[in-house]
Amino acid sequence: MQCIPSPNKPSKRSKNTIFRCNLGLEGEDFPHFWEHTVGSGHATLALRADWQAQMRRAHDELGFRHVRFHGLLCDDMGTLIDQDDKPLYSFFNADQIFDFLLSIGMRPFVELSFMPTMLSSSGQIIFHYRANVSAPKDYDQWSTLITKLVGHWIDRYGVEEVRQWFFEVWNEPNLDAFGSGRQEDYFKLYAYTAKAIKSVDAQLRVGGPATAANAWIDDFLAYCRQNNLPADFVSTHHYPTDAFGRPGDDTETQLSESTRSVLREEARTARRQAGDRPLYYTEWCTSSNPRDPMHDEPYAAAFIVKTVMEARDLVQGYSYWTFSDIFEENYFPSVPFHGGFGLMNLHGIAKPAYRAFEMLHGLGTEILSMEGNHPTVDSWCVRARNSLTVLISNFALPRHAIASETVHIELKNAPQPATATIQRIDAENANAKSLWVGMGSPEYPSRAMVERLHAASAMPVQQQPVSWRDRTLGIEVTIPPLGVASIRLEFASFA
Repeated sequence: MQCIPSPNKPSKRSKNTIFRCNLGLEGEDFPHFWEHTVGSGHATLALRADWQAQMRRAHDELGFRHVRFHGLLCDDMGTLIDQDDKPLYSFFNADQIFDFLLSIGMRPFVELSFMPTMLSSSGQIIFHYRANVSAPKDYDQWSTLITKLVGHWIDRYGVEEVRQWFFEVWNEPNLDAFGSGRQEDYFKLYAYTAKAIKSVDAQLRVGGPATAANAWIDDFLAYCRQNNLPADFVSTHHYPTDAFGRPGDDTETQLSESTRSVLREEARTARRQAGDRPLYYTEWCTSSNPRDPMHDEPYAAAFIVKTVMEARDLVQGYSYWTFSDIFEENYFPSVPFHGGFGLMNLHGIAKPAYRAFEMLHGLGTEILSMEGNHPTVDSWCVRARNSLTVLISNFALPRHAIASETVHIELKNAPQPATATIQRIDAENANAKSLWVGMGSPEYPSRAMVERLHAASAMPVQQQPVSWRDRTLGIEVTIPPLGVASIRLEFASFA
């Protein structure tokens, strides 16, 4: 999907897109909260070698520290099954997944879902892997399952390790697709689950309500207070295509009638509702459509950079959905670029969205105040020990006016840089899908084609001209529509 100039508002190149930053002033802490967790699809996928290879790469190159997925308790994981009308518990497959995560320096963000058939109160299912989403027919048996499972992990990994995990109860219980959609049903499930977890160890972290569209936070916390239930963190989800009351609209209409910073606006509300509890968004993405061309295109990179940078100070975790197109909620795909949620496609080819997280991972941990304003351009200045990164995005929603913009950056009280380089994401850079289309969109590319696509996905480092006079550093760069640029300045020191 391409943003185009509005027919009523012709787009013109700006002549004075100026952003200024004073490097002599102290900045603010800038933790990499978006790296806390990343999403995946279905638990059994984590047993695949290709999933594990992509997860290792995402950890190593993008810094993700936890992963969250559905279906840990589903029958295909074997966690609890019915054998001759008796419960058979097997935590082997779950252990295989968690062993792998720990071996690469990651941890699980444990979503406790869905319902083992043996405990299910109905045949309500979702997804092609037939996840049962009904309430338990016996809440005491459900509590026994949770107690046994969590106790087993403490025996296997040690209590100090498991205390660093997060236990999230269910997924999007406010939607009929994942149960009854009624608060009272979810709150009952949460109460039994939270008590079971805390009975194993009081310091384990449990939270919810894991809702879609920022729902139920106030009511959930009120219920926990009234019933003396733990809520160690708040979790919820949002997508810019939630439409907030207009779920029937198509993706482009939902986005075109939204606002550029809709997720920041929603996160601000959720932050107020969560109070002093940690707030984790355990799902967000460019859109909630599992086959959206924008997921594979530079649009996603520009959206990600702007959205992440605007979530600062609002959340403790911001889990992008998902890290890989190895994903099977509706079917298992074969087309390399089919609009899947992943940062990488089936072949592990980095999409523009992946490169956006790579840019973000390269940022320092001190953000400085940047002055300047433009309808589509945003800029941020982030400092590390002896380097500085200027991040620039040129983003607009579909059907909104956008054009190439020449951006002028002025950095006051700047020492002379030793090097200045730039990396780009746009239609011409780090855009493997464009080459794939040029190949004729092959459904099963050859090994040689895949190698060419990997090369096209790269984000080369290029030299960036700068000026420096009277301790003012000047940078001029042109950013195309839906483009992102990261300019890195290396200094001998900031003295």
